[in-house]
Amino acid sequence: MARIVGGIFTSHVPAIGGAIAKGAQDTPYWKPFFDGFPPVRQWLRDARPDVAVVFYNDHGLNFFLDKMPTFAIGAAPEYRNADEGWGIPQVPAFRGEEDLSWHLIESLVAEDFDIVTCQEMKVDHALTLPFSLLWPDERWPVTVVPVCINTVLFPLPSARRCLALGRAVGRAVENWAGDARVLVIGSGGLSHQLEGQRAGHINKAFDLAFMDSLAKDPAWATQYSINDLAKEAGTQGIELLNWLAARGALADVARELHRNYHIPISNTAAATMLFES
Repeated sequence: MARIVGGIFTSHVPAIGGAIAKGAQDTPYWKPFFDGFPPVRQWLRDARPDVAVVFYNDHGLNFFLDKMPTFAIGAAPEYRNADEGWGIPQVPAFRGEEDLSWHLIESLVAEDFDIVTCQEMKVDHALTLPFSLLWPDERWPVTVVPVCINTVLFPLPSARRCLALGRAVGRAVENWAGDARVLVIGSGGLSHQLEGQRAGHINKAFDLAFMDSLAKDPAWATQYSINDLAKEAGTQGIELLNWLAARGALADVARELHRNYHIPISNTAAATMLFES
């Protein structure tokens, strides 16, 4: 049967793509963030995953405010991105893992999750930037299953529901026929808010507590309502739901191998974590 080998969690601030395009990774502003990735890349070389299941949120490239599903899964042969207006260069297409996509969709619907199935799907910086950080040569060695979570338009799914989604994905992956080595990726956050009176909000104490909880008590964040999470982490920091779902897909006991936390990157708390299951 398939096996989840580990999970990688990272921020997806659009400015990261600009820094990569400009070759600014070693400048004083960016170096503390990019220095978090060599250990992750070494682990990837050793772990050799075949497939990546990516928990992320769309920012308007594929879904917009008129149609925003709570949970959507890609079931396409490939995924391409497009110009989002950030000045981020487009990257090569991602090969879809259609068999696993349909297996996840069928398994999740059987567990009473209402999933939107996308047989055509564009992916934005929330998926492309983690891949560019993990594989800088942009020769993607894995096939992809995108799992999109609404973190944009209220009402949002609860932390409890997102953790349950991740756990259901983990069970489904382990029941998928074959011997594939599967990586889960959680993309987004951490604390930040881009609008309103609290624009620029960063909550380091909460971020670190949340990161600690992923290692010690993945259900910790479920004590908070969505409004409470938005208050603590900021309205865009609610992207931590993607991390929570990805953590749910790992075994209950997963070993933290590496973390990095740096503020600010474009008014955002930028973090990276690596778990082995």
